[in-house]
Formats: sequence, structure tokens, C-alpha cells
Amino acid sequence: MPQADYSKALVTGGAGFIGSHIAERLIKEGVDVSIIDDLSMGSHNNIPAKAVFHEGSILDTSLMKKALDGVDVVFHNAARVSIRNSFDDIFYDTQTNVLGTVNLLKAAGKAKIKKFIYASSMAVYGSNAELPIKEDSVIAPISPYGVGKFAGEEYVRQMSEYYGFENVTLRYFNTYGIRQTFTPYVGVITIFIRKLLQKERPIIFGTGNQIRDFIFVEDITDGNFKAMNEPVNNRVINLGSGKGTPVMDIANILIDRLQPGIQPEYQAMPLCEPKDSVADISTARQLLKFEPTATLEDKIEELIDWNRHALNF
Repeated sequence: MPQADYSKALVTGGAGFIGSHIAERLIKEGVDVSIIDDLSMGSHNNIPAKAVFHEGSILDTSLMKKALDGVDVVFHNAARVSIRNSFDDIFYDTQTNVLGTVNLLKAAGKAKIKKFIYASSMAVYGSNAELPIKEDSVIAPISPYGVGKFAGEEYVRQMSEYYGFENVTLRYFNTYGIRQTFTPYVGVITIFIRKLLQKERPIIFGTGNQIRDFIFVEDITDGNFKAMNEPVNNRVINLGSGKGTPVMDIANILIDRLQPGIQPEYQAMPLCEPKDSVADISTARQLLKFEPTATLEDKIEELIDWNRHALNF
């Protein structure tokens, strides 16, 4: 159960993929939940029935004030999430991910919240970090998205000190699961499943040997819940599985299951994509008592069934 100090939460992006799972978990654990989402990527279908929904942008100061009324803890997951597309979309990416975060932090400070939990990304590390990637590894983002997420981390640190609330920054690695919005730019497992269900060749960038740390959304949700409840403040923490899997292995698992014999299409690796990425999760284990439990092999049927339903197949 949550600490008594946290009776009401605001989840930004709470109609989206990860945010809706966090909102659902909080409600299940007895926390009152408000949600802000502009529905640009989220869906009404993802909003838990018991949540109070505020439709709009985190750039809307008056809406922010209304949504923060009585809130003890904020889970900030609203963002434009795309590494590859963040160059072409740099203005709106920065507007939402940086200025939106600043606007929320200021409003949260004035509302006298107690804790702010920020969803950052492995994109802040770029390609230079040694594996597994530790929180004190080199910060060298290679995309505007990564730059914006790291700027958000710094604003969280400074504004929390200024206003006197606690903060935890969680750097998500490659998250997968049900409710992931389909786009051509993010969520390779969802992209592969959708392509294969439609009998199309999955696209693999580079050789497919690049390693990613895939973590199930319910494990990410558990990390957020523990970041609220554990006595942790002013820390940056990786959330991943701690295990690396080649992208080609994921493609082969899904091809064998959905379209045996189909051949992937290979394209050049975008410059903004890191070659390899695996999280060191020892800090999460120590501070949050965090231990991911899900595996793709266990979740594959659930993911396929959800995407098949979403495509009306």
C-alpha cells in the first residue's frame, strides 16, 4: 500500500501507454488519480474509470493549476516520444518535452506537492557509454529527444530544490506491452507485430545485431510505484531488465510465431540510434527494491492478441 502521505496523484500522459498503466496501478493501490493528456497519442479507452480526466496540454497553465489541486505526488510521463523523428519535429519536441516540463514543475511547486517522479530515457546516454550503462555513465545524447529529456532532468533537480519537493528521475529503457501506440518511430516489438499481422516484412535497421534492453510496461509501472513509496530523493535511476537482446532475435521470435519464412527488410541504421543499450539496474535494486519479472516469451501471446484486436483482425 502507498504511504499515507500520498493520497492523490497526478499522472501526465495518463491516457497513453505507460501513463495509463501507472494510473491503473495507483488506483488499484488506493490512490486518487487525476490525469492530464491532450490525446495526441493517448486514447480515452486507456483512462481508468475512477480517474479524473483533464483533457489538454501540459503547456496550459490554468489547466495545470486545476489538475494539481490537492495533489501530493506527480508522475510526469507526458512527452513527444520519438528519437528518430525528433530532428524533423524538433520545435514541437522541445516545446512539449522541455517547456511543458518546466511549466508543470512551476505549477507543481506552487501547488506544494511532496514528490515529483520524472520519466526520462536511456536516450540521454547516446552511444558512448560502456555496457551495462550506469547512471553515472557519459551523458552524450545523439538526438534532440535525448537532449530534451536530459534538460528535463536538470530542471527537475533545480526546481525541486527551489520549491522544496522531493524528486526521482527514472530513465526508462526499451519499454513494451499492451496499449503501446503504434508509430513508425518507437516500440520495435509493437512495430514488428503489426507488420507481421498484416503480412508485411519487418524492417530491421542496421544488421539487427544491435542490443537493446527490453522491459515490460508492468515492470516500469512497479518501478514508478516504488519510487513513490521508498524513501528516495534527488536520485536518477535506470529502469530496465538488465539484460540485452539483439533486435534480430526479437524479429526471429515473432516471425516464427506469426509469418514463418518471411524475410526482414534491412535499412541503414539512423545516425540518432545508439548501437547497443543495456541498463545496469543495481541502483534500482538497492534503492527501490526493484526486480523485473516479465520476459517476452511469457508475454508474447498477450502482445499479439492485443495488437490483433487493435487491428480488428
